Amino acid sequence: MAPQVSFIIPALNEAAGIAPLLEDLRRRYPGWETVVVDGGSGDDTVRRAMPRCDQLLLAPPGRARQMNLGAAVARGDYLCFLHADSRPGVAAAQLASYLRREPDWGFCQLRLDGTRRVYRVIEWCINWRSRLTAIGTGDQMLFLRREVFERSGGFDRLPLMEDVAYCKRLRRLGPPLVLPEPVTTSSRRWEEGGVARTVLRMWCLRLAYWLGVSPARLARHYTRRAAA
Repeated sequence: MAPQVSFIIPALNEAAGIAPLLEDLRRRYPGWETVVVDGGSGDDTVRRAMPRCDQLLLAPPGRARQMNLGAAVARGDYLCFLHADSRPGVAAAQLASYLRREPDWGFCQLRLDGTRRVYRVIEWCINWRSRLTAIGTGDQMLFLRREVFERSGGFDRLPLMEDVAYCKRLRRLGPPLVLPEPVTTSSRRWEEGGVARTVLRMWCLRLAYWLGVSPARLARHYTRRAAA
């Protein structure tokens, strides 16, 4: 019997893409639950998502808080945390086949939707790092058995690096199942911030976190730089 699956989608000002994403999920994964958790969007995200998802929740901003709230109401045996600017590449039947193995947790490989050759290099580096460290980013559709999520306490309520912190805890349970079918994620942050500058900023943030700088301090720095 195929496990029941819930997609949990934290969103903030995603009016341009939320409707196509939800329509794509409904078409490709019929009968699977979609839960959208809006973090206080100032655009039409809520209006466009409401008729296209199974549940829509409103939460204070903060991706970890939004994902924990979505998980609390989701009905699936497996919880798939999907960013609003990402599309899973794995077919429903294939994903169900993977989940019938009852992995505790896992994530997908990453593909960026930009066509420039530099994005293929970035993808390779991210996927290599994820396999080496057994740590996936939020763009890679982290998935867990509901029981594991509840037992582990969910995402730490951090303003940044919540996905990294959670994967570090989850890998104590065992290695993740890394799916070969990639999640295609928007390359907009690289395009808007400049490829070299964005890659350098992301690696600096990760290094600082590894060296013990608090996520709250990193979030303040990240917000200031993004605004600039």
